[in-house]
Amino acid sequence: MKIPSLGLGLLAAATLTSAASLQQVTSFGSNPTSINFYIYVPDKVATNPAIIVALHPCGGSAPTWYSGTKLPSYADSGGFILIYPGTPHNSNCWDVNNAASLTHNGGGDAAGIISMVNYTLDKYSGDKSRVFVMGSSSGAMMTNVMAGSYPDVFAAGSAYSGVAHACFFGSATSTPFGSNQTCARGLTHTAADWAAFVHNSYPGYTGKYPRMQIWHGLADNLVYPQAGYEALKQWGAVWGLQNAKNNSGVPSSAYTQILYGDGSQVVGYFGQGVGHTAPVNEQNMLQFFGLLT
Repeated sequence: MKIPSLGLGLLAAATLTSAASLQQVTSFGSNPTSINFYIYVPDKVATNPAIIVALHPCGGSAPTWYSGTKLPSYADSGGFILIYPGTPHNSNCWDVNNAASLTHNGGGDAAGIISMVNYTLDKYSGDKSRVFVMGSSSGAMMTNVMAGSYPDVFAAGSAYSGVAHACFFGSATSTPFGSNQTCARGLTHTAADWAAFVHNSYPGYTGKYPRMQIWHGLADNLVYPQAGYEALKQWGAVWGLQNAKNNSGVPSSAYTQILYGDGSQVVGYFGQGVGHTAPVNEQNMLQFFGLLT
C-alpha cells in the first residue's frame, strides 16, 4: 500500500523532534579522577545557551540521572544544554570530603566537572553568566561543593537532600551511609564558621557567590533535616542574610518555604513527610535560575 506523502511528512517531523539524545564525551580537558562526561544538547539550541550541570546521587550514573528528572524536556523547549557528569568511584558517590575538590583549582572530581563546563561553553558558545548546578543526595552535596569552590563559574545552585559545603571534609568516605555519620546526621557549626569554609575554598575571591536553593525532607532518616538547615545557614552567612520569613504551603501543601532576605539569593524548602530524597521540582528550580518565568 502506498503511504500518502502527508504521512511521510509526519514521520519525518516525528523523527526530527526526537533526534537529540544523551551523548558521551571522552576528551574534554583536565580530568584528574577519570570521571565520565555525558551531555544533552537539544535540537534547537538557544543563542549563547545557558548550561545546567546535573549531578547524580550515590549509586547512580549520568544516564540514570538523565532519565531521573524532566530537565531534558525543559531543555528541548528552553534551548539550554545539560551536562551530566558521572563518577564510577566510591559507590558512585561524589568526592565531597577531600581537599582537592574543596579547593579552587585544587583538582578532584570538581576539576573534571569544571573542564566539562569549559568544553561546553567553548563548543556551543555558552553564556558564562548562566551556568548552574543541581543534584540530589550525593549530587546535592557536590552541588554545594561546586558552588563554594567555584563561585566564579556558577550563577546559582539547587541542592536536594544534601549537606553544607565542606561538611564531609576530613572524613574517610563521602557516602552518607558510611562509617562516619557525623555530617549526614546534622553536623552543626556557627553561621560564621560555615561561611569561613566557603571563603577558605577560594581565598581572595571578591566576586559574587552563587544564589542557592536548598530542598530537604523532614522525614529524611539518611541525611537528617538538620543537614539542610546547616546548608541554609551557611549560604545565608555567605550572602550576609538572615532568616527573614517562613511561608507554609509553598510550593505545595507539604512544604514550608524558608526565606533568607527576600529569598532571591538564598531560599529553602522543607517538606513534611518527605523522606530521602526530596523530589526535584524542575519548574520552581528553573524559575529560581531565571530560565523560566
